[in-house]
Amino acid sequence: SSCFWLSATPSAPCCLARIMASTRRLLCGLFCGASLPVTVVSEGFTLGALPYAFDALEPHIDAKTMQIHHGKHHATYVANLNGAKPETSGYDAVGLAALQATAVKQGAPVRNNGGGHYNHALFWVNLKPASAPSTEPSPDLAAAIDDRFGSLDAMQVEFEKAALSRFGSGWVWLGVKPDGALAITSTANQDNPLMEGLEYPVEKMVPILGLDVWEHAYYLQYQNRRADYAKAFWNIVNWNKVSRSFETYAKHGKAVPPTTTGGGHAVEL
Repeated sequence: SSCFWLSATPSAPCCLARIMASTRRLLCGLFCGASLPVTVVSEGFTLGALPYAFDALEPHIDAKTMQIHHGKHHATYVANLNGAKPETSGYDAVGLAALQATAVKQGAPVRNNGGGHYNHALFWVNLKPASAPSTEPSPDLAAAIDDRFGSLDAMQVEFEKAALSRFGSGWVWLGVKPDGALAITSTANQDNPLMEGLEYPVEKMVPILGLDVWEHAYYLQYQNRRADYAKAFWNIVNWNKVSRSFETYAKHGKAVPPTTTGGGHAVEL
């Protein structure tokens, strides 16, 4: 062994021998790779609290749906993502946003649950209580919407059409393409446009606003009336938050970290 030892002489007092024996074990652990007791700090993504009450979105989205959607569905994505042990640069909002680019390459558990966590986290912070003052796109975002779609109303019509044309479960997105123009696209299941390597056509973009069109997002209140749900969505969009995401991140080609900052919520992170 390469371990060096401190030896107690036969004449050394018993207490000295015990001290030196302890020292030998410590030094051997340090220099020979022996295992020593350590405190392990578990890491993982966490389910953030909603920045408003469950019933705050009523009458547009009911409290029961919000309780199940956030507390059950979203929570399951977070737990399963941690169980998949993804390769990530961090467990905060920035790390979650960055994870999306490699989620497909990391396999189905990371793709499905990493996307599910990011998509929902961004969805929540882009909404505002129905009782809160109405908001509108910033001048910068409004100009980009007018340039691409002609008007906010025209953009909303195209967005709603994309929501209705997504067969089965998925999401519809408003985002910024690499050339800086706005666009609308949709993705299946828990995919999003930040993911690289999707097997079907998706407009490459940095999403700033997404609508969940899985039935669990609306069925208790709207049943099969997805069109009504998509139209009601505009009553609770937090354009202050969406505008900040556009100006600070998306127009510079950066993925949007799903935090409440800039949304005027009671708690900003």
